[in-house]
Amino acid sequence: MARLADSIRTVLEKLLLVWLVALCLLAFFWPAASARLLPAVQFDPFVATKGWLSGMIAVTMLAIGSLLPAEEIEQVVRRWPLVLAGTAAQYVSMPLLAYGVGRLFGLEGPWMIGIVMVGCVPGAMASNVLTLIARGNVSYSVSLTTSATVLSPLVVPWALWLSLGRMVDNFPAGQVFFELCWMVVLPVITGHLLSRKWPLWAAIARGLGAIIANLTILWIIAVVVAVNRDGVSQLPAVLISALLTVNLGGYAAGYLAGGLIRLPVPMRRALTLEIGMQNAGLGTTLAMGLFADQAAALPAALYTFGCMLTGTVLARLWAHRSDRAAPAGGEGGAAESPPRP
Repeated sequence: MARLADSIRTVLEKLLLVWLVALCLLAFFWPAASARLLPAVQFDPFVATKGWLSGMIAVTMLAIGSLLPAEEIEQVVRRWPLVLAGTAAQYVSMPLLAYGVGRLFGLEGPWMIGIVMVGCVPGAMASNVLTLIARGNVSYSVSLTTSATVLSPLVVPWALWLSLGRMVDNFPAGQVFFELCWMVVLPVITGHLLSRKWPLWAAIARGLGAIIANLTILWIIAVVVAVNRDGVSQLPAVLISALLTVNLGGYAAGYLAGGLIRLPVPMRRALTLEIGMQNAGLGTTLAMGLFADQAAALPAALYTFGCMLTGTVLARLWAHRSDRAAPAGGEGGAAESPPRP
């Protein structure tokens, strides 16, 4: 059973972008496909589960918390100056970058709201896996993700309010704080405590936690595509260009910040991927829950495609560079076993 779970997790993680594209295509073409193949069944599973997204995020974060090793918490405490510096770099650079790019590209309405949401949410757990591929410091990557996630209820509402306060009347900063507490922080802490107290829970989490987390994120993005089928077919090129600019700008900000903090190469790579890859699943869920126009969730969903693609390419390039430098005694010191997911 454990081998089967490991095999499924490996296939999911290695081909995550492929599964994401496939499921989103299925969500987009579902009405036409189901009408042709199952004319008697008028049911759209993607739209039907729209109201479950907040609960899905909570389940995902519970799984992630259950997989968080105790030693990673100790690492956060032990090297808190470097972790706090990296987290500060993320929460300063990405909201400013997203807001500035949105203004520069002339985005308005739901597109502007969506791109700001992308910049304000914490980093994605996928950055931990890509950091491993990039021969980066996985432990530092997990520490950064943990720090940004735990601090998100304190930082994200105010970052959104500062960015969107003039565009959205009575912006619900208090609601964002509450949503992040119950959807993100509480499940992570609960899952971590359950794993530490009950070995059986920890064992089940090791087998199924990463699978649940990855499948849930895939489904959330597909639901956003299904709810916005008309909008997806008319996406402006300027929005895609703006999102790509934010993504590449995030990598640049992370690399520069790593240089300013004087991080060694493996930790610098971890910070770069952490800042460039945002928790778009959380961003889409927040946008759909906060704003009447569901199109505000599309930029975060699109960002998932972009950051997975560019992050994978960047990680592979760094891995190739390290492999070539290794025989000559160049870059190294980053070989670690990744925490899951």
